[in-house]
Amino acid sequence: MKNAPHSFLAVNSGIVLVAAMLSAAALPSWTQASVTQVTDGGYQGLFDVKVRKAFLAQNPLSDARKACLAVDADAKWLNIEVIKGLTTTEGYGTDRSGNQYAWAVMVLSGRALAGDKRAEEMLKTFLLKWANSGAFNETEKVHDAYYALKRLMLPTVVAYSIIRDGLSDDEQQKLIAWIDPLVRRTDQIFEGSVDYNNHRYLADSVLMAWGSLTGDQKLYQKGLDRFRVILGDARADGSLPLETRRGARALWYMRQSLTSMTVMAEIAAGGQNDLFGATVTADGRSKSMWTVLSYWMNGMTNPILINAYSAENYIPGPEQDFMTPDFGFLENRGNGRHYLAFLEALAVHEPTNFVQRRASALLEREGANERPLIDEFAGGNATCFWRVG
Repeated sequence: MKNAPHSFLAVNSGIVLVAAMLSAAALPSWTQASVTQVTDGGYQGLFDVKVRKAFLAQNPLSDARKACLAVDADAKWLNIEVIKGLTTTEGYGTDRSGNQYAWAVMVLSGRALAGDKRAEEMLKTFLLKWANSGAFNETEKVHDAYYALKRLMLPTVVAYSIIRDGLSDDEQQKLIAWIDPLVRRTDQIFEGSVDYNNHRYLADSVLMAWGSLTGDQKLYQKGLDRFRVILGDARADGSLPLETRRGARALWYMRQSLTSMTVMAEIAAGGQNDLFGATVTADGRSKSMWTVLSYWMNGMTNPILINAYSAENYIPGPEQDFMTPDFGFLENRGNGRHYLAFLEALAVHEPTNFVQRRASALLEREGANERPLIDEFAGGNATCFWRVG
C-alpha cells in the first residue's frame, strides 16, 4: 500500500469539514435541463468510435496507439471456460471468476480500436461464443453477484461498440440478444444502501452507455438523473456520505464513484449534454463533479480531512484501522488493472479550473509510468480510448 501523496499540489486551506449530511428535505436545483432522448447529431456510446479509429490510424506512432497495442492478445483466451452465472461470496469481496473474460475483452477491444484485424476477429469470435453459450445468464440475484455483473458489462458494451460496424446483421442481433437483458438486469433494486452508493453509480453508467449506443432514451436518461442525484447527495465539501463512511477505504470508494461519474459525463458529452459543467445547488451551496474530485484529492493530501466520516468504519475492507487509509488505487493492482484509469478521460479536456489541473498532475505523477491504464469501471483501456499524445 502506498503512502499518502504528500508531495501533491497544495490542498486548499479553506476546506471546512461538514459533519452532518445535507437535509433530505433540502431539494437541490439542477442547472442543466433534463433530457428525454439522445440528442440528434451526437455520437453514441462511451466515445466516438469512428473518430477514435481515424485518429489512431492517422497517428500510427503515437503513444495512444502504442497503448492500445501494449498488451499482447493470447489465442488461449478463446478457450476460457464460459461462466454460466456469477455467485455471492462469503465475507468481503465479490465474485472474481469473470476476471479473465474481462481482461480478454478489454485487451482485444483496445487492439481492435487501433486497427489490429486479428484482434478484432478474435474479439468477435470470443463474444459470440459467450453469447451463444448464454454466459452470465444464471447469475445469482444477490447484490454482490450483480455487482460483479455490472463490472463485466461495461467493457462488454464498449467492446461491442468497437466491433459493431464489422458485424453482420445476424451477428449483431445475437450479441444484442445476449447483452441487452444482462445490462437491464443491473437495474435491479435490492432495498439497501447498494441502491444508492457506488454500486448504483456503476449500474447507471452501464445502463447509460447501452442506452446511448442503442438509442434507448430511458436508459440514457438514467445516467443523467443519477449524476444529478450524486451531486445532490454530496456534502458541501464534496464528500459522498455513503462512501466516506467506509473506514480505510473511504477514498478508495470515492475514487470508484468518480470513475462512474466520469463515464456518465463522457457518454453525456456524446449526446450534447454537459455533465462536466453541471451543478446542483442546495442550501445556497453549488456543487459539481469538480467539488467531489477536489475533496478526493484533498483527502489524499491530508487524510485528516476524512477522519470525521471514515470513523464510522462501515464495511471498511481488509484494513480495520480507519486512520490508515488505503491508497492502493494509486498503483497497478498486479492484475493489469489501474484504478486511476478514469483520469485519462479528464486529462484530454482543456482545464477550466484548478481542480482539473491537479487531476492531470496526479495522473502524470502516479500513472504515467504504468500506462496503459486499464480498468473495468472505465470501460477498458482508458489510455487507448482517450490519450491524444
